[in-house]
Amino acid sequence: MATRPKQAVPRPAPRLYLTTPPISDASAFSLQLGSAMGAGDVAAVLLRLADSDERTLINRAKAIAALVQDREAALLLDGRVELVARAGADGAHLTGMTTFTEAFPRLKPERIAGAGGLATRHDAMQAAEQGADYVMFGEPDAASGARPAFEAIEERVAWWAELFECPCVAYAASLDEIAPLVAAGADFIALGDFLWRDPDAIKTTTSEASRLLGMPEPAA
Repeated sequence: MATRPKQAVPRPAPRLYLTTPPISDASAFSLQLGSAMGAGDVAAVLLRLADSDERTLINRAKAIAALVQDREAALLLDGRVELVARAGADGAHLTGMTTFTEAFPRLKPERIAGAGGLATRHDAMQAAEQGADYVMFGEPDAASGARPAFEAIEERVAWWAELFECPCVAYAASLDEIAPLVAAGADFIALGDFLWRDPDAIKTTTSEASRLLGMPEPAA
């Protein structure tokens, strides 16, 4: 795979990638999501849908898609590849190499296919070689909630940013993790569940995350 030119052009400023909690009420969550998207430069939103029947899932995703896409961001579904087109989503986030390999042909070339749950460097390189639109490092395991030591995540991001062109999303579990991940070379910073814990603080937290990225405050 091609390597990133080391000094050809300055690296663009990283952008935010929001990850939602499992959503069962799209209308209620839209208020919180709107607060976050109005407070920073959000490139994408990863939508996790709480289990329900297919029609309900599609309707929830459509409601969130309208909000996200009106702000010129991409809406990605967490898995659920079979719903992407019918929900009007821009693509999907695929966890694990088996899932990625099986789902990739159903998304490309029209839609985004992101790769996460990459246990090894080889997995990350394989996903990029197959055509992943991005790789994600540092997200918690869906079943256990465990994630690698933060120092290992930093190291993986720095290795990737130094060598590879495929964009890297680094998962931040707190505001304190953002600056080190930016310094390591992440192209996008995924904000974890901490963003949504206090609905009254979502706007402030997103604004602070933007500041840590070196972004200007959005216009009022």
